[in-house]
Amino acid sequence: MTEHHDVATRRATDEYVAAEIHRLLAEDPDVAEQGITVVRRELGLVLHGEVESVQRRDEILRRVAEHFPELAVTSDIGVIRAHPPTEIEQLP
Repeated sequence: MTEHHDVATRRATDEYVAAEIHRLLAEDPDVAEQGITVVRRELGLVLHGEVESVQRRDEILRRVAEHFPELAVTSDIGVIRAHPPTEIEQLP
């Protein structure tokens, strides 16, 4: 019975932490990122999404680590090209 309570408490806590991370990333004027999702894994939280540069990804991870130093956070944030293509794409 205690185990069930601990699991339920951890899930509720994870939901609150995920919401806090979303709020932090969305409301911070230097980040203003809404496309990052937070997923609970066995060893911690994983941040998913895509951003326009490596620097932006690093800043997001720095802010999360700064505000939640006790959390194990893994990044699955990809970097997408935000510039127009410089070459013409040839389709078959």
